[in-house]
Amino acid sequence: MKKTIKQTLSIALVIICIFSLASCGGNSKTETGLWENATYLEDTEFGKGEKTALVEVKAEEKTVKFTINTDKKTVGDALSEHNLIEGEDGEFGLYIKVVNGITADYDVDKSYWAFYVDGEYATSGVDTTEIKEGVTYQLEYTKE
Repeated sequence: MKKTIKQTLSIALVIICIFSLASCGGNSKTETGLWENATYLEDTEFGKGEKTALVEVKAEEKTVKFTINTDKKTVGDALSEHNLIEGEDGEFGLYIKVVNGITADYDVDKSYWAFYVDGEYATSGVDTTEIKEGVTYQLEYTKE
């Protein structure tokens, strides 16, 4: 009788452990849509340096904030230093195609990354915009 109870409890415990592990396992990224390929899903701080660039990345209804401590001169250089942007050099400077692992490609679906400085549409690109203390820079996924 004691042996049967021990076996039943052992089987129940094994089943509970299997379900517990199954619910914890797998990919920790639970985002869908544009954010499923994102590198960072939460606010993150990077680097060490004299300057601090505050950068918000917005796509769909989600925003992630990056605090980048750097000695780089421009926002673009600070973002590139931590592999947060990718793009192509064009006649107007760096044309950003990927931010935080999220791709925007105007040629494919009329989407692009808009660049803002303190909420105002930037008059220069990230590669020429100098980092200023207390300013927040935004990169927003935009689709026509």
